[in-house]
Amino acid sequence: MNGNLKGKMVFLVEQGSEHSKISKRNHKITAWVQPISFSLAHQRATVPAISTAFSKMAVNSVRVAAAQMTSINDLATNYATCSRLVKEAASAGAKLLCFPENFSFVGAKDGESLKIAEPLDGPIMKGYCTLARESNMWLSLGGFQERGSDDAHLCNTHVLIDDTGNIRSTYRKMHLFDVDVPGGAVYKESSFTEAGKEIVAIDSPFGRLGLTVCYDLRFPEVYQQLRFHHGAEVLLVPAAFTKVTGEAHWEVLLRARAIETQCYVIAAAQGGKHSEKRESFGDTLIIDPWGTVIGRLPDKVSTGITVADIDFSLIKAVRTKMPISQHRKPIEFWKQASM
Repeated sequence: MNGNLKGKMVFLVEQGSEHSKISKRNHKITAWVQPISFSLAHQRATVPAISTAFSKMAVNSVRVAAAQMTSINDLATNYATCSRLVKEAASAGAKLLCFPENFSFVGAKDGESLKIAEPLDGPIMKGYCTLARESNMWLSLGGFQERGSDDAHLCNTHVLIDDTGNIRSTYRKMHLFDVDVPGGAVYKESSFTEAGKEIVAIDSPFGRLGLTVCYDLRFPEVYQQLRFHHGAEVLLVPAAFTKVTGEAHWEVLLRARAIETQCYVIAAAQGGKHSEKRESFGDTLIIDPWGTVIGRLPDKVSTGITVADIDFSLIKAVRTKMPISQHRKPIEFWKQASM
């Protein structure tokens, strides 16, 4: 990572001949009227802080991590990578590690994902449940190929596992990626994926979590529902954005979701070339409720984790100082206004 972040610590973890960067930034909060300036990956931003009452990192906080990886069409290889990243997250003091969409498998050919799709009680997911239990770590597994209602379809399922290895919640991706990417490939996710129909939020030691997957990010109403109707405090956005769409929209969409909901956003991303036909943008991010990037890997496509602290007092401070939940107009208002 180029540039300096106030209060940033960087850890280097050696795994055999490999080195993975773990970055952590505890953002300092001073006064509401005083700016904090920081430099981040060639981008400079100035944001106001929240309250003098929280000038030091609050005790009421918990450490989380977000992974970045390049999954391939090999279940064992991807599991080994995930296992290594779990160890790194545990060493950094994280209690939750969020993996990207398609963490366990990315097909190189059409139809490969359907062939390996399994129910949630199958051996693939059981392996990750064991990993969570043995590492005493909560895992957010976004974009698992869950077997669908017939042999021609699967569900793109976000699975949340607790530190005892039990599945706490599942969310099936609502918005399917049927897109002709400008200058890129044509995608038709609906041709082999069943769309989910339920919004999912769940209480956890990391706050009330709102579960989403990738393309959902472009639909702000999902996140509005999670915050204002389901009480979400932390939004999970595992993804595998294309290189083209990621370069254009990834960070701005994530920061917008954080700002408009006053939630933390944890966005674990696939990055790099999975095969000759597929490449993901990467750039795993953790963003605070003020829209500030507080966690980011130095390299957009490297394999590793970024670490940050969820500060519950910061969530409260942002929402108290700018009470948008009280200022929002009810649906009846808009019905009347559009008449």
